[in-house]
Amino acid sequence: MKKKCALLLIAAMVCMMLTACGKEDGMTKVKLTEVAHSIFYAPMYVAIEEGYFEEENIEVELVNGLGADKTMTAVLSGESEIGFMGSEASVYVYNEGAEDYVVNFAQLTQRAGNFLVSREAEPDFKMTDLKGKTVLGGRKGGMPQMVFEYILKKYGMDPATDLNIIQNIDFGMTAQAFSGGSGDYTVEFEPSATALEKEGAGFVVSSLGVESGYVPYTAFSAKKSYIEKNPDVIEGFVKALQKGMDYVNTHTPEEIAGIIQPQFAETDRDTLVTIITRYYDQNSWKEDLVFSEEAFTLLLDILESAGELEKRPPYKDLVDNTYSEKAMK
Repeated sequence: MKKKCALLLIAAMVCMMLTACGKEDGMTKVKLTEVAHSIFYAPMYVAIEEGYFEEENIEVELVNGLGADKTMTAVLSGESEIGFMGSEASVYVYNEGAEDYVVNFAQLTQRAGNFLVSREAEPDFKMTDLKGKTVLGGRKGGMPQMVFEYILKKYGMDPATDLNIIQNIDFGMTAQAFSGGSGDYTVEFEPSATALEKEGAGFVVSSLGVESGYVPYTAFSAKKSYIEKNPDVIEGFVKALQKGMDYVNTHTPEEIAGIIQPQFAETDRDTLVTIITRYYDQNSWKEDLVFSEEAFTLLLDILESAGELEKRPPYKDLVDNTYSEKAMK
């Protein structure tokens, strides 16, 4: 009886240890907070739906952070192990002097994922047509807004004086505000841009992803301490992501839509295919997850142009390509 009790006690202790480490039945639980739930991030959803994370013994709990600021807060507080957002957030945290700062270990998208929507069909639209107009934009210091300003400056426009950019509307609510009569134009992610078109409330007149060129728009990151303590988890996580990237780069929008449909149950199949095709045709997704120094330098240039950069942090501190490079092999 004593021997049996001792064995039960040991088993209970092992179970407690595994639970404390986030492991159960050989699976490691990872809470992943995403900046938004968007079809733009199709490779990640393919990895989830195709079971690529499970193949690496990782159970992903996906949470919508509703913005980069909230996503970063979740990672810094330990509420989430991994964050998916614009890398500008990691620069801000580093420059604030955080000791256990956040490191980017995999880049997913290489273009902006939002679109400019007008109230009228404008087949001959030019960015300079925005002069004197009111545009529903993004949060100050956020990647969507900074890329928009970067494009405006490329066309010789001053974002502060040549047009009126409204930035006090909550993330994800701009389409509703636009439908309600606010603004002449609005900057929208999908599926909001296509939804406005289907409602007859707006027309997509420009892709900011095409206008901006290649930019390091979103990446996966975690606290430095988490990466150091959990290299196997990060390696498996990146391997699963790479499989998702490989899938979207070798399959049609129709096939991709079929895989990620459960993630967007409220979006009909035809709309899903239309949106994926838009992203597919503009080469939104990288072929690998490597976050190059050239891309990081461009990110800093965009931050600097927007007046949001106090100092330029070292690439080697904020980017770790160890796992993304290994996943390519």
